[in-house]
Formats: sequence, structure tokens, C-alpha cells
Amino acid sequence: MEWKLFADLAEVAGSRTVEVEVERDATVGDALDALVGSHPPLESRVFADDGGLYEHINVLRNGEPAPLDAAVEVGDELALFPPVSGG
Repeated sequence: MEWKLFADLAEVAGSRTVEVEVERDATVGDALDALVGSHPPLESRVFADDGGLYEHINVLRNGEPAPLDAAVEVGDELALFPPVSGG
């Protein structure tokens, strides 16, 4: 499963894309856990002290917002966005 990372999350991970392995019946949350497990510095950027996902972190599956309990399938595109601002 491939994650696409954006902005400072890509900098923290050292790459804009990261491959992770998950079980056949995995969820978006399982894939996110695999991502953070393979790149521990992401944990403090993605998860709050209580273990929940920060509200400002956007998780997408195939270009659409995805809850962490959504199932993932082979070929799905996962993406992780920090807050974006501009002017």
C-alpha cells in the first residue's frame, strides 16, 4: 500500500511516498499505523497525546476523505495532508 505525504509530513518521513504492508482486511487506520511504525517521527505530527488523530490532519483514500475504520483494497491511493494555508 502506498502513502503520499505532503508538505512537512514528507520532510519528516524523508520521502513524498512511502510503501507499507498491511493485511488483506486492513483499514485506513491499520495502514496509518504501519506508516507511523515505519517512520516514528511522524507520530507526534499525526497523533495527539491521547492517541487520536489530530483534527487538522486530513486522511484521504482515492482522493476522498476517509475515516480510519474504512477498508482499504489493493490499488487504493492513500494520502496524508497537514493543515494548508496560503495567501
